[in-house]
Amino acid sequence: MILGVLLIVLNMLVATQYAVTKLNYVYTLVHPCDASIRYVGSDNSSDGIRVLRIAGSNTTNISIQLRLGNIFTTNMIRTFSAAFGIVNEEKYPLNITYINISSANETYMKIWLHGNRTANANSTSTDPSSVFMYDNGVIVNPGNTTAWVLAAGDGNTSSMCYNVSDRTNCSIPTPWDETAHVRFSTSNYSAVSVASDFVWVQVTLDIPATVDALGAHTGVIWIHLTANTIS
Repeated sequence: MILGVLLIVLNMLVATQYAVTKLNYVYTLVHPCDASIRYVGSDNSSDGIRVLRIAGSNTTNISIQLRLGNIFTTNMIRTFSAAFGIVNEEKYPLNITYINISSANETYMKIWLHGNRTANANSTSTDPSSVFMYDNGVIVNPGNTTAWVLAAGDGNTSSMCYNVSDRTNCSIPTPWDETAHVRFSTSNYSAVSVASDFVWVQVTLDIPATVDALGAHTGVIWIHLTANTIS
């Protein structure tokens, strides 16, 4: 009898419970120019089409690419002061911390964040808002700091705003470019960290006298952001 009780107790100790529960989820896939963190084009490349453009079918294979051109050679410097813009549509601010590039080639690339679309960001004398981010393989702004704060967005991908405290009077249209298949802006209203929901990205190609190789140079630009979504 004691043995039987022990067997019952032992079975109770090793018994396993199984349960099944369900939770629905939903998310929506959109064009990169209509995402919560989106890009807008501005400058044109050597072919007359915007540097920022769709690479793919624009239906299922939708990826955005910077086409900087095919006319570069040694001892050349080419600057795109507004290669593209970054726009925040989230309901809370976003902090851009650092930028890096992954590539099998030398990048010969320098990258800045800045507010004045037409100014050369390579000096704070030409654009005081300039923040140097990346220098041909070197992350200039460290990842534990904030380089630029994108103000909270409003979810409206047809516009961006240079002063979010007055969206009625300070919004800038971002219409559709039917050739590059991206949204764009050529407005000269400047972005200001914390106050604006967008920032311009300057890309400079600084190609030395001796290069790693001729031919196409490709890679991926990684833009790192953080946010505090707890109110």
